[in-house]
Amino acid sequence: MQLVDTHCHIDLDAFDDDREAALDRARHAGVEHMLVIGFEPERWKAALELQGRVPGIAVAAGLHPNSASQFSDEMLDEIATVAKRPEVIAIGETGVDCYWDNAPLELQKQAFAAQIDLARQLDMPFIIHQRDAEKEVLDVLRQFSGTHRGVLHCFTGDWHYAQEVLDLGLYIGLGGAITFKSRTDLHEAAAKIPLERIVLETDSPFMAPVPHRGKRNEPAYVARVAERLAELRDAPLLEVADTTTCNASQLFPGLIDNEQANL
Repeated sequence: MQLVDTHCHIDLDAFDDDREAALDRARHAGVEHMLVIGFEPERWKAALELQGRVPGIAVAAGLHPNSASQFSDEMLDEIATVAKRPEVIAIGETGVDCYWDNAPLELQKQAFAAQIDLARQLDMPFIIHQRDAEKEVLDVLRQFSGTHRGVLHCFTGDWHYAQEVLDLGLYIGLGGAITFKSRTDLHEAAAKIPLERIVLETDSPFMAPVPHRGKRNEPAYVARVAERLAELRDAPLLEVADTTTCNASQLFPGLIDNEQANL
């Protein structure tokens, strides 16, 4: 069984003491490929350094909404320059966060729209962060014509919101939240979203699934996400693993090769 972690932060200092062991555990769990998300300049550099010495890692580069106060035309040019490196396969994470009061809302939306536009110019997928900002994210996405090529990561919404996201052409990233007993609306959505539009993620070291909730998350735990998704859909685990791996390959060319993804 092959799995892909389409969103992790294994470059963060939470892994400084046992990063190699965490990577070994991921491989043992079937997670051979990971997308490490560089969400501000320091993290682009760390992710690229890690990619340069660890097989199976690709990089995304962007500016997180909580760092949107750093946004400028010069910053956008920096993202564009980094994004042209072959190791970088996506823009992001970007989006809107109304939970933390770290950057003005209008500046978050401006930075988000600019990064969507950049991704379109470069013909790259983009990765969306949304927290307590469902309407705001949709408002920005609907400023653009046609459908989008990207993923709403760490989806925690209900089926109605999932439909709105799917109608815009986006994939939906499911992680540890689907294992939380109280998230019944999310469970319903996870069971209804077309499997061909789902990718799996951990967002490690954050959002660890049950039975690790409250502890550090790590890429190996994407296996638990796959297991729970199979349970919610009453589907074979191997089908969930194979389909979501193919989805990751289609959304993020360069993350895994087509032969490995059985395309």
